Amino acid sequence: MALPRWFPVARKEATTLLKSKGTWILAPLLVVWGYNPTYISWDLLGPDVTVGFVQVAGSFLLPLCVLLLTYRSIIQERTSGSLKFLLGLPLTRTDILIGKVFGRSVGAVVPFAVSTIVLGVIGGFKFGLFSPLRFIGVFLVTVLYIVVLVSIATAASAVTTSTVRVTAVLFGGFFLLLTLGWKIIGVRLYSAVTGNAVNPLNPPADGLLFAILRISPDRAYRTVTNGILGLANSGDQYTVVATVLYPGHSVNAYVVDAAFSGQPVPAYLHESIALVVLLLWGVIPLALASYRFNRGDLA
Repeated sequence: MALPRWFPVARKEATTLLKSKGTWILAPLLVVWGYNPTYISWDLLGPDVTVGFVQVAGSFLLPLCVLLLTYRSIIQERTSGSLKFLLGLPLTRTDILIGKVFGRSVGAVVPFAVSTIVLGVIGGFKFGLFSPLRFIGVFLVTVLYIVVLVSIATAASAVTTSTVRVTAVLFGGFFLLLTLGWKIIGVRLYSAVTGNAVNPLNPPADGLLFAILRISPDRAYRTVTNGILGLANSGDQYTVVATVLYPGHSVNAYVVDAAFSGQPVPAYLHESIALVVLLLWGVIPLALASYRFNRGDLA
């Protein structure tokens, strides 16, 4: 069976990343970042606290590193003139986008996989045998999240015309607002729309609030992985969710189970819908970028 036309582009991108020392710095950083045991999370999850380490490794630091590894994927080719050379080959612009996404995704997934194995070994020795199905499940969702991030960064790189602009879009816009600050922004947006103030220590049982909060791909990712952990329906980090669920503790978090407390929960707040949100973040920006990239000037 013939390989797809974009395969050589993907192979080159993956090889370039995997030969870079900067890429491999990611693996030990994620191990240090992800290893985050707490007494409360151990008490609630037992050995599966190790599965939570994978979620922590996939939050905040991983998105930043993936964006750093990807944001110049198209703009660098455009500014150097090599993009025109690529298009001189039997490749379409869509082939180039797909190849970039697949290649850079592989280059980012490999060091993450190494860090996941190390976290699993450390956690297994220290806390005992964890659920392999949950561990694999969280790992696979994190791989999907990496692909989504690469897709977003590649899309931004394809539609901007300078490194400064793509940096502003991805780090000043996407990472700062949708990753680090979306909890605050989402709550303020909800208050502006409904006129209702929100007490973060006792949020209202309103499906709109929680739906807004999981628009962010970062919070959608944690909603899905919290569901796999069997912890609670929330877009917050598993350690924070565990603290909310633990008797006698209160913390600034938005947990569906705690807010609704026996009331019917809207179907659109199910964790599977958060997975759909994550998939849409991977498809829609790249589709829009492909439309513009295919019709734009390469200069």
